Parts: sequence; structure tokens; C-alpha cells
Amino acid sequence: MHCRNTLETIEIPAQTSIALGYFDGVHLGHRAVIESAVQDARENQRAAAVFTFAPPQCGGIKGKSILTQTEKRRRMQQLGVEYYICPPFEEFCGLSPQQFVQDVLVRRLCARTVFCGADFTFGKDKAGDVALLRRLCGECGVQVHELALVQRDADVVSSSRIRECLEHGEMQQANAMLGQAYCIDLPVQHGQKLGTTLGFPTINQIYPQGMLLPQQGVYITRVRIDGAWYPSATGLGTRPTVNGTGITCETFIPDFSGDVYGDTICVEFCRYLWPTQKFDSLQALSDMVQRAAKAAKQWHAQTQPR
Repeated sequence: MHCRNTLETIEIPAQTSIALGYFDGVHLGHRAVIESAVQDARENQRAAAVFTFAPPQCGGIKGKSILTQTEKRRRMQQLGVEYYICPPFEEFCGLSPQQFVQDVLVRRLCARTVFCGADFTFGKDKAGDVALLRRLCGECGVQVHELALVQRDADVVSSSRIRECLEHGEMQQANAMLGQAYCIDLPVQHGQKLGTTLGFPTINQIYPQGMLLPQQGVYITRVRIDGAWYPSATGLGTRPTVNGTGITCETFIPDFSGDVYGDTICVEFCRYLWPTQKFDSLQALSDMVQRAAKAAKQWHAQTQPR
């Protein structure tokens, strides 16, 4: 997949079918838009492209990020996207709707067909909606396809709804709306090595600023290392038993031993087990981790395809 992180670096040698949107989470509604663009590109011998953006550093226009930018790109590539255009928001937010269509979509992206959700807005101060997009694109010979908002459990699938589920530990509901398990893909950092001392070495990952934190507690997870998946248990919180400071994400992988410090490891969150608690002893903490690991292995044994 070709990635472009500034408008100036865009060089697409073919006509495109483009999906437009922020696509945080790449959830079921986003997938409908992207997959429609990919299918249209295949049917018409065009390049399948996505135009999205990196959120502004000051924040304020969207909620906290559900996925890292790397994971967002990976999921786009899985869907068949060939060109991933993701400039900083500040680079194009001042464009009028007319400038966005003429300069970005037509001149730079060679758009022939555009796909978006029914709630799509664009241009400075969100001045443009789907109706204006259709009119402006029509004047340039570009078709616009508006996709209906996807619903699940009698409500619209949205990033804000997914964030709410994650913040309440409702992982199965969040994952169903995402269409794929919520995950983090962050580098493994050195910790205090307390887990190693107690017999359950963990991989430690730190959420970056601006990324959504799920509910603190203990989770059934699974970890991908060198292409293989391992059942695991993850604690997300402040480590109150050892008077920890700051929130860490520590994952125990009972069936793996090896050095992954510095590696970027994918951890998928499958189910919330119980909230963070302060134990009276390190042995009680160790016992809890072992219970969580056992629950993780049992859960994965029951849910994996046979």
C-alpha cells in the first residue's frame, strides 16, 4: 500500500475511487464506505484510495484515538486500499469546500468516484455536507456515492459509541462494532521486572498521549509475536499493590518466553474480567495473575475455530 502523509507528496498515476472520512477505529460503518470504494476501483480498473487525516496536535475536533495510526493503516490495507492519504489536519482544514474538491480530489487524487457516509462534512468550519459534495463533484465529472449509516442493536455504529463501550470494559460489544478486535500495537518497554521476580514476566506497554484508554482492570487478551498468537492476560491500571504511578499496560503470556524488549507487539483485547484492586500481599497479586491467565487459556480454547 502506498502511504502519503502530506498533500505535496501525492503522486497517483491512475484514476481513483476514493473513500473519504476520518475512519477512527475502521468500524463496520467505515468498512462499508471503504469496501465500496475498493469494489468500484476493481470493477472500473482504477486505484482504490482513502483520504483521511492525522488529528490536530491540539485536539478538539474528534475524541481520543481508538487505534494507532499504524494499526489504522494496517486495517485499511487488509480491506484492499492501494493509496492511503493521511495528511495532518492543519494542512487542509483551511480549504473551502470548492478548493478541497478541485485541488485535492480532482487535481491531486485524480478522483472519478467518491464514497462517504451520510454524515460526512468537509471544508473550512465543516461548511460542506454530502449534498454540496455531490454538486461540486458533479461539476467536475466526479460521481459521489453516499453510504447509509450502519446500525447494530437498533443504534448507529459510531466511533463515539465504541469509545463508550471501551471506557466501560464492554469489549465484546466494541469488537462487534469494530468488525475486528480492539488492539494496541505499541513498543515493549522495560519495567520494574516485578512480574519476573514473582514468576509471571510481563510485557509492558505505555499508551501514548491522545489515545483512548479502555476501562482500567484485568482483561483476557491475545498477543501476536512473530506471526503466532498466544493467549494472555493484561492488566491496565496504576498497579496499586506496589504503589505504582502512572497507568501501564502489562501483559502476561503464560506459553511464551523470549526477549521482545523494543519490539512493537500487537495485543488484542477480548474480554473484561474484573477491576483493578489493591492486594494485601504480592502472593495474592501473583495468584490473581495466574487465575487471569488460566481464564484466558480456557476462553481461547473454547472460542478458537475447530
